[in-house]
Amino acid sequence: MKYFLVYLLSLFFIHAQAQTFRFAHITDTHVGGSTGAEDLIRTVDDINLQSDIDFVILSGDVTEFGSEKELLEAKSILSKLSKPYYITPGNHDSKWSESGNNDFVRILGAEGFSFEKNGFLFIGTASGPNMRMAPGLVPREQMVFLESTLKNMPNLSQPIIFINHYPLDESLSNWYEVIDLLKTRNIQATLLGHGHNNKLYSFEGIPGVMGRSNLRAKNEIGGYNLVTVTKDTMFYAERTPGVQTNPAWGKVPLGLKDYKTGTKQWPRPDFSVNASYPNVGVKWQFQDQSDIGTGIAVSGKTAVYANVKGEVVAVQHKSGKIIWRYATSGKVYSTPEIENELVVCASTDNNIYALNLKSGKLVWKFQTGKPIVASPAIDRETVFIGSSEGIFRAIDLKTGKLKWQFDEVKNFVESKPLVYDGAVYFGSWGNAFYALDQQTGRLLWKREKYGNRMLSPAAVWPVAANGKVFIVAPDRRMTALDAKTGTEIWDSGKYTCRESIGISADGELVYVKNMTEGHVLAFETAAREQKMVWDCPAELGYEIGPSPIVESDQLVFVPTCNGVVVAISKQTRQVVWRYKLSNALINAVTPLGPGQILVTSLDGRVACIRYKI
Repeated sequence: MKYFLVYLLSLFFIHAQAQTFRFAHITDTHVGGSTGAEDLIRTVDDINLQSDIDFVILSGDVTEFGSEKELLEAKSILSKLSKPYYITPGNHDSKWSESGNNDFVRILGAEGFSFEKNGFLFIGTASGPNMRMAPGLVPREQMVFLESTLKNMPNLSQPIIFINHYPLDESLSNWYEVIDLLKTRNIQATLLGHGHNNKLYSFEGIPGVMGRSNLRAKNEIGGYNLVTVTKDTMFYAERTPGVQTNPAWGKVPLGLKDYKTGTKQWPRPDFSVNASYPNVGVKWQFQDQSDIGTGIAVSGKTAVYANVKGEVVAVQHKSGKIIWRYATSGKVYSTPEIENELVVCASTDNNIYALNLKSGKLVWKFQTGKPIVASPAIDRETVFIGSSEGIFRAIDLKTGKLKWQFDEVKNFVESKPLVYDGAVYFGSWGNAFYALDQQTGRLLWKREKYGNRMLSPAAVWPVAANGKVFIVAPDRRMTALDAKTGTEIWDSGKYTCRESIGISADGELVYVKNMTEGHVLAFETAAREQKMVWDCPAELGYEIGPSPIVESDQLVFVPTCNGVVVAISKQTRQVVWRYKLSNALINAVTPLGPGQILVTSLDGRVACIRYKI
């Protein structure tokens, strides 16, 4: 009886697939950019005039910056569609999200979807990276959603079309996990964006179709793709809104796929580097139930981090055993700070929390007007932190009462501020870098350099020494500013550094890592020009991770975006060891006394790495 029902279901899906249908594939609309809204309006109007389009798929980068304003504008335009639409976020929607990826769901409904059409199952997931510059990463909750959807299919041979913003390759940190899941079912193709061009792929035998950006770019009119699905082929044809549909440029054969046959071994993340350094290894580690977008703070015997599920988590640093969890009502991307037995951490639920270090119980809570993705700094019993509402605050550590606030921040704050020599320094995604008086919040100076906000010095944790504040930014320049006046001492684009920086324990050296060359460089902090002291060819590869560089035990620890921690000897200026914990971004490295560091990764791993000095 069971096999007869499966047979009947198979006949049903075969019959359903025989009915041709058509949908529109739009991607990379970048509403908020120069022509994004206008181009999308033209496309929506064009789709509404075509009666044979059944639905619309939007595969990410809906907005330019992930802001509430842009998302509301996109929603307003898309609400005029006369067809159903299904949407996933892209890296522009998630990396620069002032709400910590809450507004996308609140305004547009969801980050993922699944629905059936003529026997086909369409599944879409988010792609990240969430709030951290790194390769894409399908978030853990989205992986759970994908696995559950596949597991609960009534007919395992039902054809599947998967939608994600990124290609299913190494530009997505967990591409292999996604592929391995999809290959357990009858996956027909994956549809994507990100590259802004029409292009066909093969991801380990799974056909991939990248659609062109909806933006006009250098043309007068933008465009999208019309997709026609017949019983045995999926055809892609570019459509110029209001003008014409071009002949099909790409096609994907459809049918029953079997990915279990064959002997080809596809590449997977390589952890063999760990065997090359026997003097370093994991003392303990565990996988959190959620992604982690924060570093980890230590005080006494306790270490504290936070996760995207919205929890602040305390563990024993010697064993990794969980001591307590405190649940907030929003995702957390704020690295906790510990002072006087209090843990201070912000949440995207619009609150700043102070928790008892031993018990995890709430001591005080400070409510703000918008989500917070920035991290706090504590100095002289004052908490300094920025938010997503154009405000930077100083809050009394003991009472949670406001001491002062600065109301003139352009756009939102993501980083951890620097407290140095009586001033507080931080950047924002409004292309500005600020210096405020530590006692009063009075603006001392502000630096604005570019009109393009994507070049803002907003993700870097600034460092300072010898009267200078050092920053790096997406403009790929390293800058030294006079701490008192903000005067530019030097600003160099000679080295392709991005958003990762660090200072030596003695304050004599400032460290950066190349983005393209993969080197780690040290510069004098006392010099009036950019004076390099050493250059270590650390072989980091293409390195875009913003995680801070730290020094301890005469070692310089360099976090990377591919899950590797690199240790460089300050004396020999050579790599001492490497350890690969994950295939995702290392959020931060926290020294834990002689021979130990604590590490978290974006895909939710927490570890204590032990090494011999």
